[in-house]
Amino acid sequence: MSGNSIGKSFKITCFGESHGRCVGVAIDGCPPGLPISREDVQRELDRRKPRIDRVSTQRAEEDEVEFLSGVFNGRATGAPLCMLVWNKKAESKTYEEYRLKPRPGHADYPASVKYKNFNDYRGGGRFSGRMTAAFVMAGAVAKKLLKTIGVEVFAHTVEIGGVKPRKKPTLDEIKERTYTNVARCAEPEAARLMEREILKAKEEGDSVGGMVECIALNMPVGLGEPVLDSLDADIAKMLFDIPAVKGVEFGAGFNSAHMRGSENNDQYAIEHGRVVTLTNNSGGVLGGLSNGMPIVVRIAFKPTPSISKKQQTVDLEKMTETTLEVKGMHDACVVPRAVPVVEAAVALVLADHALRSSLIKLGDVAE
Repeated sequence: MSGNSIGKSFKITCFGESHGRCVGVAIDGCPPGLPISREDVQRELDRRKPRIDRVSTQRAEEDEVEFLSGVFNGRATGAPLCMLVWNKKAESKTYEEYRLKPRPGHADYPASVKYKNFNDYRGGGRFSGRMTAAFVMAGAVAKKLLKTIGVEVFAHTVEIGGVKPRKKPTLDEIKERTYTNVARCAEPEAARLMEREILKAKEEGDSVGGMVECIALNMPVGLGEPVLDSLDADIAKMLFDIPAVKGVEFGAGFNSAHMRGSENNDQYAIEHGRVVTLTNNSGGVLGGLSNGMPIVVRIAFKPTPSISKKQQTVDLEKMTETTLEVKGMHDACVVPRAVPVVEAAVALVLADHALRSSLIKLGDVAE
């Protein structure tokens, strides 16, 4: 398999499979001297773990990070930084059936064709959401880098099963409330309704999708390498590498198609001696470059494809049509656990571009 690496100045390579021995990531390009502790990474991994409740998957891995290389005496050494978590609670028996009867909505069938049935199909293998643990570990390091230039990245749930907050939460509310509830939503009433929708779908043997919004504050002007490494293009690519993502939009996004130029254009002004825009329909990116306004990106997640309802599939050995009921430990909605993954994905791209633009210098990170 190729396509396991992303980034240029801050390059990550992920490894492992859902039911293999481990899932890990190697980072090449982390500047030496950056303070990195196990707690920095573990904090992010803990936010990705399923809560112990009726909503989440019952596969509760410990996900205790181990550093294999690249950190010494609490600082990045400049060598490749390698981290992993061990898989300890995988149950693989049910996946034998899916090897010949591909699950609807999963990559089982195209993966078996591409890799000529040599791929590890247990738990979805490389195509599992389990692989996002690698993104989160690397994202923790990226966030530490971004902190040296004052950039902050955070995400929250804005829709699940058609339920949306009635009132847009403030930035402070998003920071304070997002991780206080199962839905990872900053508006308490909407969070309760979202949880109800997830449980309703789960009781019916079904699932629901939703949307996550990510915001990056204190952005410098000019990040991005147009035309083929535009900032928004690279962010979108990284986000689409998260399993279950089916749509990405910046700022006004698809609503821009229904606006006039006079409505969509972000007009300029001066505020506290710096150039700002009166609106942020561009989502903080113009011409593939950051314009100094907050980056605002929304990500659509499809409903979890693993559902217990009977579905039609095919028997690849007999080449006949048949039915399938998916068994195992699955989320009825991936959105809540995707929130820290989205944060990590955006942080990875911003850190890479900050290094490419020389905004993060080797001496700065050690302070």
